[in-house]
Amino acid sequence: MTLGAGGSSVVVPRNFRLLEELERGEKGIGDGTVSYGMDDGDDIYMRSWTGTIIAPHNTVHEGRIYQLKLFCDKDYPEKPPTVRFHSRINMTCVNHETGVVEPKKFGLLANWQREYTMETILTHLKKEMSTSHNRKLVQPPEGTCF
Repeated sequence: MTLGAGGSSVVVPRNFRLLEELERGEKGIGDGTVSYGMDDGDDIYMRSWTGTIIAPHNTVHEGRIYQLKLFCDKDYPEKPPTVRFHSRINMTCVNHETGVVEPKKFGLLANWQREYTMETILTHLKKEMSTSHNRKLVQPPEGTCF
């Protein structure tokens, strides 16, 4: 959302918002430890995305690169995308059988705001890996997938 003339609010349409996110994802983000892009450049609805997180240092995740799938339904960004780890990971907010990030266990998705982006999700998941309840959990063998 942006402010228009006279302080009125203007809601950016879904596709424009996703085009902005695509451009940002292609340029590279922050320190380069999270990235994302579209799975299929021909998908005019821009629904299916792949995200990558390079795991944080000083955790059991260190040295690992995690792949995720993000699915932006027609209600995005009003509602959060579905987020699923493709790389097998042991985290308290991730379903151990499917790899789905469970909104009830991941505050950012549970308390979703329209201003949040896929970048926001990936950076918060990376931070979540460093929390006291996730940083030392035994991890599945590297390279295994859901």
